[in-house]
Amino acid sequence: MTRNRLNVLLCALLAGALPLSAQAEEAAAPAYTITSNIGVFSQYIFRGISYTQENPAVQGGFDFAHESGAYLGIWGTNVSDLALSNATGEIDVYGGYAKTYGDWTFDVGFLQFIFPGGKYDLTGGGTETLNTLELNAAVSWKFVQLKYSYAVTDYFGFSTKSFGADSDGSDYIELNANYEFMPSWVVNAHVGHQKVKNYSDYDFTDWKLGVTKNFEGGWQASVAYIDTNADKTLYTICDNAGGVQTRCKDTGDSKWLAYIKRTF
Repeated sequence: MTRNRLNVLLCALLAGALPLSAQAEEAAAPAYTITSNIGVFSQYIFRGISYTQENPAVQGGFDFAHESGAYLGIWGTNVSDLALSNATGEIDVYGGYAKTYGDWTFDVGFLQFIFPGGKYDLTGGGTETLNTLELNAAVSWKFVQLKYSYAVTDYFGFSTKSFGADSDGSDYIELNANYEFMPSWVVNAHVGHQKVKNYSDYDFTDWKLGVTKNFEGGWQASVAYIDTNADKTLYTICDNAGGVQTRCKDTGDSKWLAYIKRTF
C-alpha cells in the first residue's frame, strides 16, 4: 500500500470516529431525572401503624433528582378518616440533598405531611390540623441505613389546644437494611422507635421483615410482616357513629403488607 493511500485510509477512519465521539457526549447522563410511581397496597402502614384500618390503599408520586444530589418529590395515598381524624387522604412533599462517597451515602432533607380535611374538633370551638413538618438526616453504608427524623411542628395534631401540651420535638430513629441476596431479590429489615414529646404513652417501637422482587419494566412486588409494641388501648380506633362503637381496629398490632407497584 502506498503512503498516499495509507494517509487517505487514516483520514477516513479519523473522520468516521468524530461523529461517534460526538454521539458519546450527547449520550452522557442528563443533568436531572423525573420519575413517577404508582402501586396497589394491601393497606397503608406508616411506622408500623395502619392508617387505612387494614383496608387497601392506592399510592403514587413523582420524584425529581438532580445530578448535584438535590431531590424533590410528592407522594399521596388514601387513608382512613378514623385513624387520621377526618382526613380524606395524605399528601407528602419532601426534598433534600444526598451525596455518595464510595460505599457511604449522606442525606439531609425535610418531609411535610399534609392531611386534607384532617383535624381535631376542639372543645369550645375551632380545630387543630394534623399537618406536620419533619427534618431528617441519614447515613448509609452499602445496604444499611441509619436515619433520624425530628418534628419542628406539633406532631399529627398533638398540641396544647387539642390535648394540653405541645409535641414539637417529637422524633423517630430507624435502622434499615435492604440486602440483595440473589439477583433481583432483596430482603428488607427495619426497626424504629417513635417518641411523641410530652405524650410518652404514645411512644412505641416498630419492626419489619420482608422480601422484595424486582422485575423488568420497573415492576416491583413485596410482602412483609410488621409489628409494634404500641399501647393497644391508645392505638385502637373505633367508629362511634350513632353512639354505637363499631369497626374497632388495633392499628398497631401485627400485620402483613403486600403490594405491587411500577416506576416509570
